[in-house]
Amino acid sequence: MVVIGLTGGIASGKSTAARYLAEKGAHMIDADKLGHRVYQAGRPAFDRVVAAFGDDVVGDDGEIDRRVLGGKVFGSPAQLKRLTDIAWPEILAMAIEEIGKARDDGASVVVLEAAVLLEANWQSDVDEVWVVAVEPEMALARATARDGVDEAAVQARIDAQLSNAERVAIADVVIDNGGSEAELFSKLDAEWHRVRCASLEAAS
Repeated sequence: MVVIGLTGGIASGKSTAARYLAEKGAHMIDADKLGHRVYQAGRPAFDRVVAAFGDDVVGDDGEIDRRVLGGKVFGSPAQLKRLTDIAWPEILAMAIEEIGKARDDGASVVVLEAAVLLEANWQSDVDEVWVVAVEPEMALARATARDGVDEAAVQARIDAQLSNAERVAIADVVIDNGGSEAELFSKLDAEWHRVRCASLEAAS
């Protein structure tokens, strides 16, 4: 089995690539979805978040109120790091558990889609790192058109994330998404064929 870590910046086309790989037959694990579960009452991160940020982050329903928690970390790199130091290891543990289940179920290719794959240093937990990349100017144009938000807000998000150069330096595979969707799918097809062949050879 081959485990691919799929990542990319805002409006890079990472999610489009993930959906396409799922259609090709990859077993998908979405780190964002795991991130929504990581703070649930009863999970280890719940108690640690409450201890770190206060009882007022717990809503009337007994779960973490994400708006209250977000207000405590917004604009504060130190507080955000405090939160990610709690959440990221727990999300990774959940992902590794999912990977193990996929292996037991006979999956040949697993894709862990994670925007924070490299920031969280999860690259050693996958076999290959795939980065979907576009130039910042194109990401800005795509994100403003898609989300209907002003350029300054998008630019701030782009400036806060890893640069293309930083991602490419770590990547095993770089998928340039500067062209059409058909061109993106063609590049994914080539890499998918390579990985599938390698996986089948390893299993034989």
